[in-house]
Amino acid sequence: MSLKLSIRLRLTLWYSAALAAIILCFTLGVYWSVRSSLLNSLDAQLERDLATVTRVARDQPNEINELAQHGSVDLFQVRERNVVLAETGDWSRAAMEKAPPSPTHQRPWSWVAPSGLGFRLKALTVTAPGRAYLITVAEDEANLRASLKSLSTILSLGVPLALVLALIGGYLLAGRVLAPIETMAAKAREITADRLSERLPVEQDDEFGKLAQVFNQTFARLEESFDRLRRFTSDASHELRTPLTAIRSVGEVGLRKGLDADALREVISSMLEEADRLTKLVDSLLTLSRAESGTLKLRPEPTNLVALVSEVIECLEVLAEEKEQNIALMACQEVVAGIDRGTVRQALMNVLDNAIKYSPQGSRISVCVEVSAGEATVEISDGGPGIAPEHAKKVFDRFYRIDSGRSREVGGTGLGLAIARWAVEVNGGRIELESEQGKGSIFRIVVPVQRT
Repeated sequence: MSLKLSIRLRLTLWYSAALAAIILCFTLGVYWSVRSSLLNSLDAQLERDLATVTRVARDQPNEINELAQHGSVDLFQVRERNVVLAETGDWSRAAMEKAPPSPTHQRPWSWVAPSGLGFRLKALTVTAPGRAYLITVAEDEANLRASLKSLSTILSLGVPLALVLALIGGYLLAGRVLAPIETMAAKAREITADRLSERLPVEQDDEFGKLAQVFNQTFARLEESFDRLRRFTSDASHELRTPLTAIRSVGEVGLRKGLDADALREVISSMLEEADRLTKLVDSLLTLSRAESGTLKLRPEPTNLVALVSEVIECLEVLAEEKEQNIALMACQEVVAGIDRGTVRQALMNVLDNAIKYSPQGSRISVCVEVSAGEATVEISDGGPGIAPEHAKKVFDRFYRIDSGRSREVGGTGLGLAIARWAVEVNGGRIELESEQGKGSIFRIVVPVQRT
């Protein structure tokens, strides 16, 4: 079973591991730097001693024994072939004769005597007139080894202590760094569907602050979605209740009163009208529901937009004739758009149906189809009451009505323009409104043309 560690502990461990690696590299660097410095000092002393002995052996060979007995060089030996000409007293006492020859061609080397003492040695062959000497000098490494041992002790005690302090400091630092996360988590646990208006605290404009802002934006979208859902549910319930209540009322009146055949036909006709309105409302709700769930599959294809608009006008012309309205189509050329025919047809039907409903008796409705800058535009102009600026941005919302009483009189559900906007946008287009109160409205449907 794998061990699950908290982020705080993982950050602490990673921080401590990285710091341990840095401290280890630093410790090794310090140790080897000090060792190298001490060896360089010892080698420099060897060079000075070797120079002294060499000068005496070359220039005053008779004084070599005097140097060995009373000179400033503590450890040296002078040999001529296999004969020892001179050596200091400490040389034999330290058993230096057992030291191996230089392994690196007269470079200094270290050697540990049988007694356990360490020495640094250097040898050099010196020639004089008719003679050749092998001079070997040595320095005791006791001070070097003691210094390195002290340094090792300090480092071996200091490094673990530093790591312990690093673990403690890293844990405290990680807790301080992650404190905003704890605060956000505690606040997020308090936010429920009933408290979506609350937001996470944004203390600083850092990475955690940006994370809190992203969550707050998500909560804002959720709050907006829940508000829309509540409004939609409330409006839908109200809209469904109205025709159902009307059907029930008319039916109850018909049952209570003894009506003749003509009166019963009128009652049944009223009930059928309300049932038809209810059917349209349910169909519209199902369309929007399928649109939001993504279950509606689009089939974009090259579509003659002028022919499609003509078809829609032909379907709705009977409604315009009842109000003695005239629908005029203006199109100078064939316009081919890459769209899903069914959804765009629905959008055109809804917009043109609204124009017919809200335009006065005997008015003119203009439909213009044109192409500009790679876009196809269908412009529907009516002679209705127009839309005030404060309502212009809301007319495409579900169940939004400028005058709810008047809308019900003409049979509107408040969903036609919402469906039209969805149908146009899902085809990569947009729907625009240009209106002035009292002077009619222009609805503009814009979709991309077919690329050849």
